[in-house]
Amino acid sequence: MGARVADVSMRRRSFLQGLGFVATGLTLGLLDEGIAEAAPVATPPAADGLTPNPFVHVATDGAVVVVCHRSEMGQGVRSSLHVVIADELGADLGRVKVVQADGDKKYGDQNTDGSRSIRNDWTKLRQMGAVARVQLVAVAAKRWRVPAGECEAREHAVWHSRTKRSLGFGELAGDAGKLPVPDAKKVKLRPRNELKHVGTALPLRDGPDIVTGRGKFGADVRLPGMLTAVVLRPPVVGGKVAKFDATRALAVPGVRKVLEIPAFTGAPVFQPLGGVAVIADHTWAAIQGRAALSVTWDDGENASYDSGTYREGLLAAVRVPGEVMRKVGDVDGALASAARTIEAEYYLPHLAHAAMEPPAAVAHFKDGACEAWAATQNPQAAITEVARALGVDESKVTVHVTLLGGGFGRKSKPDFVSEAALLSKAMGVPVRVQWTREDDLQHAYYHTVSAQTLKAGLAADGKLVAWRHRSAFPPIPSTFDVSQKRPSEGEMGQGLLDLPLAIPNVQVEACEAKAHVRIGWMRSVCNIFHSFAIGSFVDEIAHARGQDPRDTWLDVLGPPRILTPQEAGVKKIPNYGTPIEQHPVDVGRFRKVIERVTEMSGWDGRKKAGRVLGLAAHRSFLTAVAVVASAVRGKDGQPHIDEVWLVADAGTIVNAERVRAQMEGAVIFGMSVAFHGAITMKKGAVEQTNFRDYPVVRIGEAPRRIHVHIVENEEVPGGVGEPGVPPVAPAIANALFALTGNRIRQLPIAPKRS
Repeated sequence: MGARVADVSMRRRSFLQGLGFVATGLTLGLLDEGIAEAAPVATPPAADGLTPNPFVHVATDGAVVVVCHRSEMGQGVRSSLHVVIADELGADLGRVKVVQADGDKKYGDQNTDGSRSIRNDWTKLRQMGAVARVQLVAVAAKRWRVPAGECEAREHAVWHSRTKRSLGFGELAGDAGKLPVPDAKKVKLRPRNELKHVGTALPLRDGPDIVTGRGKFGADVRLPGMLTAVVLRPPVVGGKVAKFDATRALAVPGVRKVLEIPAFTGAPVFQPLGGVAVIADHTWAAIQGRAALSVTWDDGENASYDSGTYREGLLAAVRVPGEVMRKVGDVDGALASAARTIEAEYYLPHLAHAAMEPPAAVAHFKDGACEAWAATQNPQAAITEVARALGVDESKVTVHVTLLGGGFGRKSKPDFVSEAALLSKAMGVPVRVQWTREDDLQHAYYHTVSAQTLKAGLAADGKLVAWRHRSAFPPIPSTFDVSQKRPSEGEMGQGLLDLPLAIPNVQVEACEAKAHVRIGWMRSVCNIFHSFAIGSFVDEIAHARGQDPRDTWLDVLGPPRILTPQEAGVKKIPNYGTPIEQHPVDVGRFRKVIERVTEMSGWDGRKKAGRVLGLAAHRSFLTAVAVVASAVRGKDGQPHIDEVWLVADAGTIVNAERVRAQMEGAVIFGMSVAFHGAITMKKGAVEQTNFRDYPVVRIGEAPRRIHVHIVENEEVPGGVGEPGVPPVAPAIANALFALTGNRIRQLPIAPKRS
């Protein structure tokens, strides 16, 4: 074994070169940083250099430290955020070190979801770098006795353009740290063309540490005297322990103790579900001890939850009027007088995040304070929840962020961190709580189940004159307030209130549905089912009219324009929390991704080439994406998706390679939703247990080619991590309809695997 380890070490550089990490001076500087530590490296104090804000430190030796306040879970945030600051500062990326932030309000929002890391922080990150640049330039100008306007920061130094003199950042940092810090909102930002790395393809900084095992994920943290715990949780949400017998569990070698965790009260929020914890010397003993437990459960009021019965009730809800949330013209009158109507119902089940790394956290409660290490997307929420669970002030809780093996929204909910904190307090030593795959699937914050009905009216000439869309699903707010049954404005704003429709009569209605599980946000959230229904329905309209689906899409969207609330028939367009004035719904950009993806895929020549293609498009998280999927019959005669084209307009992007990777991953994620995603309930409990009955797309099912085109422009940044997912499933469904003649209105497409 030792020889094999040595061999891996010796050949690491050639291995990395094979992955595409070219050994240039810049890249070596990026790759050789030891940045994947369990706890973050503390930013040096201001006395050692320049620290104008929590994000940037310039040391007197010239090193630049950038703090990443977001969680790295494979999307490349630690390979992107520092680029914005460094380019604005004028730093050499090879001399920039990235460290991971603890949970701390001084960084602002740290919740890494909603595709917000760049789109929300683009200007703020630039300002953080610009402030440091202004201070360094001021010191250099004073030393040379020249106007600051004659100086520029580039290549990790400040240069005087007239005399060609230069001073390195390290030479200036000490004095710069003594200057008053300028107002970040008043500093002048660089012209866009001076941000020389923004928009280029850059390597994954954490890649080498991940592939060589140096990267630290939640389960990798080790502390002296640490014990490991697994928890047997109530099978039904809201259930609790009636009684338990730990005799056999305590007899398992390595098991130290068995403790009950109380069930939550009130709304679930981010509270632990409760149950019985087995604490042991190591993971295997804990799992074996849990298997030996004897527990009788009081399942509570959700024990009657059955997916089949609930489906019928959900469909019934959208067959009657709901709360009108968008209204233009007279839909009822237009439908009644239409020459022809088209109507369809769509259903999608619950989904689980199923990240490759199940939740894990380590906590150490000592002397009235708690320190935790967690694979969390939301460290500030973890602090709040741990403090609440322990009954201490938030100032007594520290949360360090490890690498995450995927998140997709599940790890924004820190119930697993609170479990570790409670057990550490009870045991008096550090405790790691480890979730298994079964735990992850059976006790998640589930993507909601949904039913929708759409009805369109056509005039005698085939023109669309009416569009009505009803949507019913247990809303995310029900996790925070169990009385909530109707979709919120923000949820309906994900594809329904913000959809451009060049139709004179439009109505969107929200229908009630009661939650019986913890409902949470998952990658793309409500856009998944809204896009599936809309993308499928547009294709159905095209087929009914005998029209090319691309032409129908462009007809439905209408001409290039900026969608206003007045035109949409709403008081305001939610727009993912971004002011509509800053990031409008640009129909022209929406149309162009459709035109580009059909051009790339050879849409016009598909019949001549004997190809079967499906098209769908969607705007989410301020980014427009269009997808074309190619369906063929495999050697076994079964339909297969062999090629996919995706075009995205996300405005300004930072790391082109990471954006492309996110879109490629979105295709696989969306295919998994389309073909396999289904969490079902029986007597209130989840039926699925592992990847055997909740599969994801694997190599044999994946397309042989995924083509991604990112539109280049300098518009305000949109989201990247989520927008690629929604149009994938409807594009696939439409391709399969073109191939087989069978219309798909319910997911998943594939039957359950045994």
